[in-house]
Amino acid sequence: MTIAAGIGYALLALGPSLSLFVSVISKKPFLILTVLSSTLLWLVSLIVLSGVWRAFLPLKSTIWWPYALLVVSSVSFQEGLRILFWKVYKRLEDILDAFADRVSKPRLFLTDKMLIALAGGLGHGVAHAVFFCLSLLTPAFGPATFFVDSCSQIPFFLVSAIIALAFVTIHTFSMVIAFNGYAEGNKVDQFFVPVVHLVAGLVTLANLASGGCIVGIPLLYLMAILTLLHCGKMVWRRLSENVSTQ
Repeated sequence: MTIAAGIGYALLALGPSLSLFVSVISKKPFLILTVLSSTLLWLVSLIVLSGVWRAFLPLKSTIWWPYALLVVSSVSFQEGLRILFWKVYKRLEDILDAFADRVSKPRLFLTDKMLIALAGGLGHGVAHAVFFCLSLLTPAFGPATFFVDSCSQIPFFLVSAIIALAFVTIHTFSMVIAFNGYAEGNKVDQFFVPVVHLVAGLVTLANLASGGCIVGIPLLYLMAILTLLHCGKMVWRRLSENVSTQ
């Protein structure tokens, strides 16, 4: 039963990502490479952040502000890296468009650009899930489960998987929003992504309080839903505008 539980936790955290990968990403080799490169990039960034903060650990559980500082610094670093990731992608897009012009082939379509952004976001989300969830699941395959005092109602591994799923959703679709914001110069989209990322990170601090997961997890999923709605609205607008101009 514990093996089934461990597999269940892993599928809860990454099941939707696996479905998205199989149904959309796996059909195009370039998108597969984008996911892999993005996953590696964000894993390296998380390892770098953990190395920097290792000098200050362990933090006192009775003081909340060092955790908030950790979240703010981590989000700031990753959002700066997102801009760098965009610049690299934009350079690659220009190269591909120039090559298409030379061989008399069509340039990247809007849907292609959105799929590339989606693949990059999926890589970010998978890296987060691997780092903060899958790396913790080894004991879940053992003869028992584990609870923490601050959230004694739900097994620790289940909480980790639920939180990981929310962040995978946020990171995957935030990349689509961010890339569109950078491409259009849309300040709303450009600021929406880091704000949602920061708020989602700070919301997890509620888990430090007794019973805080009962409040923190719904708030985290509220941020995930807002991200999905905003991304869906933006994609619908861009596709509608693209059709009307053709």
